[in-house]
Amino acid sequence: MRYQIYALHNYRQIPQIDKLSEEDKFNIEVVGSVLPFKTNNYVVDELIDWDNYKEDPIFILNFPQKNMLDEADFNHMAKLIKSNADKATIKEEANIIREKLNPHPAGQLEYNVPELNGVKLTGVQHKYNETMLFFPAQGQTCHAYCTFCFRWPQFTNMDEMKFAMKEIESVIAYLKEHTEITDVLITGGDPMVMKGKIIDHYLTSLIEANIPHLRNIRIGSKTLGFWPYRYLTDEDAEVVLNAFKKVTDAGLSLAFMAHFNHYRELETETVQNAIKKIRATGAQIRTQSPLLNNINAKPEIWSKMWQKQVQLGLIPYYMFIARDTGAQKYFGVTLADAWEIFQKAYTRVSGICRTVRGPSMSCTPGKVRIIGITEVKGEKSFVLEFIQGRNSNWVARPFFAKYSAKALWMDDLKPAFNQEEFFFEEELSDMFLG
Repeated sequence: MRYQIYALHNYRQIPQIDKLSEEDKFNIEVVGSVLPFKTNNYVVDELIDWDNYKEDPIFILNFPQKNMLDEADFNHMAKLIKSNADKATIKEEANIIREKLNPHPAGQLEYNVPELNGVKLTGVQHKYNETMLFFPAQGQTCHAYCTFCFRWPQFTNMDEMKFAMKEIESVIAYLKEHTEITDVLITGGDPMVMKGKIIDHYLTSLIEANIPHLRNIRIGSKTLGFWPYRYLTDEDAEVVLNAFKKVTDAGLSLAFMAHFNHYRELETETVQNAIKKIRATGAQIRTQSPLLNNINAKPEIWSKMWQKQVQLGLIPYYMFIARDTGAQKYFGVTLADAWEIFQKAYTRVSGICRTVRGPSMSCTPGKVRIIGITEVKGEKSFVLEFIQGRNSNWVARPFFAKYSAKALWMDDLKPAFNQEEFFFEEELSDMFLG
């Protein structure tokens, strides 16, 4: 199938777009001038129910919605567009709004970028001991953009907010110096937008470097949900699949970290065939998604999605909390509701689906999971634990936060039982000040 991109400049060419009102189309243009917008013909033709687009989860996942911006910001941008303001003015005003949307949550720029021989590796993040993230320069876009994406600044031409790196040699040199690293996660954007020969080059280079402590290569990708033809009919599909097989043939584990936000993305014959192709290389496919208001904030959606994933040979891995960035006010689910949704979905599936972990927040100190809600000595509390931490000794230690019905993120929580701070806060502060 031939790949067709639709973005702000040409989305009115979508055959089904006439089903939208002129007001809906204008709303897309206003919000799309601030938050990134791109989709493609697979999403448009095979996933979206255009007769019910206002409620369709995949439409909301791809097309900007009015309430993704605060009312004042929406009205300001709408006025500029109606007055035919020039592109430079629109971009300048859009950037002002973007800066208010916490473009780099969890200290991505300040705290996670490592150095090699005194030089910052701007295409690398090393937050947890065992795992290094690599952002190849050629993978800094996607086949379509999720409207909730926490890396949205990379797609808005705010160049100083991009993570990108071409030099695999620097990645290998850093790996050799840091023997605690067992896992490399290749991410983006979406690394699977890269040409097959580039993917092959990066994977082959990691294999041939023969790094004893490197055991797992992960690839974070939304392609199975947004462009499964990448593994079926793209001209270099076999090059990509052969590169995957090289990894597993070399005795390394290859984990394809697939992003699925709704069970609808698992229902097409196209995606099911692509899954078979990837699994045939020896790669393991794990799945993850944030919990999203207006898209998947119902337990029955999650239980059905996990069951379908297991049926297709996938491993449910994470339910995340929507990060405190971008359109969080539109997508955010309170921590109390998140736990309830997770718990109800979890009870509806068999043990083989219960590999999933969550609900989890990827916040500044680490990945913090809500274990539950309880009452101790008359005080209602969240029970939390680290799945990953900037200090690995924090992991799997239960701790408590005061219950809040309104909290959306870790920063909204206070320690329970009259404690002044959480157990990790002093050490976390020392890490950054040091």
